[in-house]
Amino acid sequence: MIRLQLSPITSVAQAQAMLETAINVEFGTLPPYLYAQLTILPGSNAPAAGRLRSITHQEMIHLCLAANILNALGGSPKLQPPKYPGPLPGDIGHDGKVLTLHILPFGKPAMQQGMNIEMPVDPIDFPQLKLAASPTKAVTIGQFYEALDAYLKTLPATAWQANRNQIDDKQFFPGQLFAVNNYADAHKAIQIIVSEGEGASTSPLDFSNELAHFYRFEEIYRNQVLTASDSPQGFSWGGPLGVDYAKVFPAIADPQLHDFSKEPAAARAAQNACTKAYSAMVDALNLALNGDAAQLGIAVRKMFDLRMAAIEALHTPLNDKHKVAGPAFIYKKT
Repeated sequence: MIRLQLSPITSVAQAQAMLETAINVEFGTLPPYLYAQLTILPGSNAPAAGRLRSITHQEMIHLCLAANILNALGGSPKLQPPKYPGPLPGDIGHDGKVLTLHILPFGKPAMQQGMNIEMPVDPIDFPQLKLAASPTKAVTIGQFYEALDAYLKTLPATAWQANRNQIDDKQFFPGQLFAVNNYADAHKAIQIIVSEGEGASTSPLDFSNELAHFYRFEEIYRNQVLTASDSPQGFSWGGPLGVDYAKVFPAIADPQLHDFSKEPAAARAAQNACTKAYSAMVDALNLALNGDAAQLGIAVRKMFDLRMAAIEALHTPLNDKHKVAGPAFIYKKT
């Protein structure tokens, strides 16, 4: 279970720092989730691919909502692309150990990593499912947001700067994103972020009555559909989801560690295209999150460019003809 170290919040500056951490935690999960999604062979694993696609989509919304809260408090969001393998920001870990995130192709290890990231403080013990007791040290991501919410509730109305560098659904994610202009808006945003990641304390469903991220990852991991039932928990593990872990590109893990200088020119070119698109996307998002609304369209185009570059890379053999490499998610300022 991922846990963040949390100190008492006594100032707006501390709240801003927490939000900066939260933004980069959300951002840091995207490359691992995207790599797993992209490495599924086309035409296969549709239920798993759909779940992963919806998770990455919602993580982007969470990032924007956290940025909206930070902007409303007078802060300036800054995405800081992490290195992989490596830790997420915020001294994150469990049982006293820092969690190291890897870039993994679609498979059980990648799904277990997703479960580790999204696990709630008290995972629900459904029939067939046995989970270890949760450690009590530090806090989960959900508790991290709840502590932040408790502090934000104490702020006077004058602490909030309405309409400051806000991204709403007219610009991005229609019907799902909204501006944060006061505490009520911030509280709503935090509830969405927590419920979509972890679910409710007594249900695997989020506020939209969809499975929270943790349970979607677990469905894929177990290759079982979590189904409403008459069990005491209200849900049980049912029939197969239809996962075939053999239907995956033969992609290497942790491509940031790979020496592409020794690979064929086509493989190097494919990685360079991935790096260019990813870097341009990060730069455009940073500008967009700080008030340059015109950059949102550019960021969306660069996301598409990254996907196209990734597809090309995954079809380009390395020297080992049985291996390919997806995007390494290397950032170089454009």
